[in-house]
Amino acid sequence: MGLTGALLPGALLVLWWIASDKGFLAEQILPPPAYVYETARDMIASGELFHHAGVSLRRVVVGFAFGAAAGLSLGVAMGLSRRAEDYLKPLFLAFAQIPTLGWIPLLMLLVGIDEALKFIVIAKGAFVPMVVNTFAGIRGVSPKLIEVGRALKFSDWQTLRLIVLPGAVPSIFTGIRYGLTHSWTSLVGVELLASSEGLGYLLVWGRQMFWLDMVIVAIIVIGLVGFAMDKSLDRTEVLIQRWKREELAA
Repeated sequence: MGLTGALLPGALLVLWWIASDKGFLAEQILPPPAYVYETARDMIASGELFHHAGVSLRRVVVGFAFGAAAGLSLGVAMGLSRRAEDYLKPLFLAFAQIPTLGWIPLLMLLVGIDEALKFIVIAKGAFVPMVVNTFAGIRGVSPKLIEVGRALKFSDWQTLRLIVLPGAVPSIFTGIRYGLTHSWTSLVGVELLASSEGLGYLLVWGRQMFWLDMVIVAIIVIGLVGFAMDKSLDRTEVLIQRWKREELAA
């Protein structure tokens, strides 16, 4: 992030300091930045912040892996087969219209409020973007490239591996990025409702105890982790696209 990108966060930090120091939001309502910094430092030193962040990251990794794999499989199936699209797409579209958090009351009755609930909700958050973008990516592959594969007597597996999936990589990566974003927000949502650990739990616990400094620390960490994951995927996509260009040039 360059200097230009730091201007708005810097301005918001100044406004936060002014509001907590002199404005109508007094210190007991909005803790000043220095106090929030001290709280973050204490939570890091005690290991509390790393513990809750680690729990949330573990949940999102497991849930996202299942949701992304299922979404990729369904997207490939509908993208390659018109029959599969006719049978599965209407049901998928109806499923996708229901917000992720809207499934929580039903899931609580079916699987309880333990880890299975978190994994399923997170997986659903990744599933829909992966299906949509994988399907669009595969259907966007040029038919001429597929005809070339047939002329070279490629098998169906070779066509999929060497032509279809490489051509759909940009769209699939878009699905991964959106899926990870949805998974992360779904995780925080379900931890707000049913969890005794994690960053979402810190938000609830801080609100209940009126420790707004803890709430703000949790909000900042949630934003920073989400930003870091998105930038990591962005760099990975750039590296893959560069590798593809170098391979084609060779």
